[in-house]
Amino acid sequence: MLKKALILSLLFILVGSVTAQEAVALWQGQNVRHGAQVTLTPFIAENNTDGIAVIVCPGGSYFWLDDKNEGDDVARWLNENGITAFVLRYRAAGFGAYFWHYRKVFNGKQHPDMLFDAQYAIEYVKTHSEEYKIDPNKLGIMGFSAGGHLAMMTACFADKEENTPAFIAPIYPVVTMNEPYVHQRSRRALLGEKRKNNHTMRDSLSLERHVPNNCPPIFLVNCVDDQVVDYHNSVLLDSALIEKNVDHLYIQYQTGGHGFGASETRGTEESRQWRNEFIVWIQNLKI
Repeated sequence: MLKKALILSLLFILVGSVTAQEAVALWQGQNVRHGAQVTLTPFIAENNTDGIAVIVCPGGSYFWLDDKNEGDDVARWLNENGITAFVLRYRAAGFGAYFWHYRKVFNGKQHPDMLFDAQYAIEYVKTHSEEYKIDPNKLGIMGFSAGGHLAMMTACFADKEENTPAFIAPIYPVVTMNEPYVHQRSRRALLGEKRKNNHTMRDSLSLERHVPNNCPPIFLVNCVDDQVVDYHNSVLLDSALIEKNVDHLYIQYQTGGHGFGASETRGTEESRQWRNEFIVWIQNLKI
C-alpha cells in the first residue's frame, strides 16, 4: 500500500512538472532593446473545451515580477479550471534601477517597453492559436497590481484588433499616476526618473482618463484594506467604466490586503472568493 502511494505521488509530481511548456523568447530575432528578458510561458489546459485563454501579467511595481505567486501559480489555477494560460515576463525596470536610480542618466527599461511586450504577447498567441488549441477571439489578459495596470493598458491603448484582448481582469490594480491615490513606486518605475514628475506623462498613463468606448469586458477586484495600492485606484476605474457604459463586474472586498494572487492561503477567506467569482463570470461572458 505504501509503495503504491509513493508511486502515485511520484506520478502526480511528474505530471505537475510538465504543466508548463518551454518558455517562448517573445522578441527573438528582432532588434528590441532589452528584448531578451521577455518570455511567454504556455500552460496548456488539456480540458479546454471552450477555447478560452488568458495571458497573465505578474505584479511587482514595474520594478520586478512576482512571477511565481502572481504568474505560474495563477496559470496552474486557471489550468485546473480548464483555461489555458500564458505567463508574460515583461520588461521591468529592475532592482538596479530601484536602488541606484541610474535612469537619471540612462533610460533603462520604462514605458512603453512593458506595453509593447503585452501587445505583442496578445498578437503572438492569437497568431499561434491553432498550435495552442485556443479560440483567438476568446483570448483575455489578467494582471495583478502593476500587472493590472499593464493589462488595462492593452485596452486603453490598443492600436489594432490583433493586439486587443477579448476581456481583461485587473486584480488589485494600479490605475492612476496622479495624487492622491498614486502608487509612487510603480509610477517611478514606469516613467523613469526623468519623466516621473511630468504631469502630461502622468495624465497620459492614468487609465481612468483613457477608457475607450469599445473597451472589452472587465473583471475588477480589490480590497478596502489594501495597504500597498490605495483601493481608490479601482474605484476610479469602476467610475470610468460606468461612465463609458463598459460591460464590467467590480467586486470590492473589505479584507484581503494585497498580493494574494490565486493563493489558497494568502489574503483572507473573503478575498480568496475572487477565484470562483472569476470562473463564473468568464463562463457566462458573451465573447
